[in-house]
Amino acid sequence: MAVVLTAVVAVLAVVVGWLAYGRIHDSAVERARVEARAAAEAEVVAMLEYDFATVDEQAEAAVAGLTPDFATEYMNLMTNVVAPGAKEKSITVQVSVQGSSVVSADADNAVMLLYLNQITTSSDRPEAASSGSRVRVEMQKDGDRWLVDRLTPV
Repeated sequence: MAVVLTAVVAVLAVVVGWLAYGRIHDSAVERARVEARAAAEAEVVAMLEYDFATVDEQAEAAVAGLTPDFATEYMNLMTNVVAPGAKEKSITVQVSVQGSSVVSADADNAVMLLYLNQITTSSDRPEAASSGSRVRVEMQKDGDRWLVDRLTPV
């Protein structure tokens, strides 16, 4: 009788532990989905929005929300391509997130799809031109912050 009772208690302990682990895991994933989505929306706007007069400062500020490897790629593009063109043609780009969706997420990584609206003005075209785009954003958790690890137009 004692053996049967011990076995039942052991099985119940395993089941309770398994259920508790599942609940904790699900909670961490849901938290990641919410936090990574909000971070992706904010960081993508910081990365893509600029004014020709302050493009260098805006790019430097955006780097804080990127992983080190991606920050290097981003700054290379901004320094060598975007900033010179923006200054030459007085380009200003405003970006807003029109919608976002979580493609996948776990406690430390997430992939988002963002729908963006961009309004661009320049010395060549002073009337505002609006365009829409979609980007796939890979996020990585670093401590308590979510950082952009990759941004891919789709």
